[in-house]
Amino acid sequence: MDNQISKYDVIVMGSGPGGYVAAIRAGQLGMKTALVEKSELGGVCLNWGCIPSKALLRNAEVLNLINEADRFGIEVSGVEADFSKAIGRSREVVSKLTQGIGYLLKKNKVDIFEGTGSFEDENTIVVGPNQTKIESDNIVVATGARQRDLPGINIDGDTVITSRHALELTTLPKSVVIIGGGATGAEFAYLYRSYGVEVTIIEMMDRILPQEDQDVSTQLTRSFKKTGISIITSSQVQSIASNNGTALVTVKAGSEELNIECEKVLVAVGVQPNSDQIGLDHTQVETENGFIVIDDHMKTNVGGIYAIGDITGKLLLAHVASEQAVIAIENIAGLDHSTIDYSLMPRAVYCRPQVASFGLTEAQARDTGRELKVGKFPLSASGKALALSETEGFIKVVSDAEIGDILGVHMIGAEVTELLGEAGMTKMLEGTTSELGSLVHPHPTISECLKEAGLATENLAIHM
Repeated sequence: MDNQISKYDVIVMGSGPGGYVAAIRAGQLGMKTALVEKSELGGVCLNWGCIPSKALLRNAEVLNLINEADRFGIEVSGVEADFSKAIGRSREVVSKLTQGIGYLLKKNKVDIFEGTGSFEDENTIVVGPNQTKIESDNIVVATGARQRDLPGINIDGDTVITSRHALELTTLPKSVVIIGGGATGAEFAYLYRSYGVEVTIIEMMDRILPQEDQDVSTQLTRSFKKTGISIITSSQVQSIASNNGTALVTVKAGSEELNIECEKVLVAVGVQPNSDQIGLDHTQVETENGFIVIDDHMKTNVGGIYAIGDITGKLLLAHVASEQAVIAIENIAGLDHSTIDYSLMPRAVYCRPQVASFGLTEAQARDTGRELKVGKFPLSASGKALALSETEGFIKVVSDAEIGDILGVHMIGAEVTELLGEAGMTKMLEGTTSELGSLVHPHPTISECLKEAGLATENLAIHM
């Protein structure tokens, strides 16, 4: 073991979208920075989550467009979809981005330590396997989370898999049961169905995307069922029996018990924090159900120790982790920084139709006791949506009836994830539905629907 202990201004544990952003920002501010990573730069999001899955979803979009070419007066025959090449393309995309992150870290003079980091004490990190010790008065924990285990369900990586396994699967199953109808489940359901796989979603709650607005869930259910995806809600998986490459999934749906045969079972039901193997027991850092407890400035209860990203359990989204990273580092640097309103963080699901939202759902807004005005505009009334032949969906604006304050925006339809920036900026600048409705939007675009939804809160929509 090397007795010489290197000292840093900041040590960041984990290089996901929280960790690498924290390290880069610290480097920009002139801090001597160390980044500890046990696997690949970019963490789960870049290597085995957000990025490769979106690359695959793009393949699904292209395949669907080809299969529907006759709607545009184009005849296509002899189409062969090689899923292994789709996986290969997704890995190429990942490779380019990880190389880019490596370059940015080097540019900002961040020292990278490869290995598993663990607290020896509240100022010292030991990096295995060489047991290298590094020290700092400021440590940012960004070790993320992993697939949550389900009682009685053995994830074998072969028949019963997680999204991590799915992103390496080069041969498509003929049938798959997806446990969990959240964002991950919805995206894989769309991907697999696009390639002709028989898909069944099992969701414990009474609807898929249960965290989204009720109207959005209803529309996505309708759209999915139209493509042949089976959806079983208010249900729980009782057991999974694997035998010779097939699985028998036993599901309790109310008083009924269903047995579903499939080739693969994809488990997509939440995560557990990676806090159990990083030596937290050598510190006084407070946790709750394994997640590290933080304040509005990403500080833990121990001075000099911060936590960001999925390890905090606040909101498990890459862009939230990145924003938390900037706040943590700028606080360490003594700079003022605003805090995060987690209720206003944008959420996006990249299935077809896409789902995008921020703020309160209509039900949540009503629970606050406010008087509301709700504007809704269907994509079927949009010239651009009609031209694209993508008319499923709508944009919905939930507002305070008295002052027109935007409380939430909920969208489902073609490319609506690209509208979240505009909706969020309007909210950040304290814009009202009146201002949203009065802003001139380019024609023809899907963005015009956001304007019309704003006008619709006052029954002033022009094209409806």
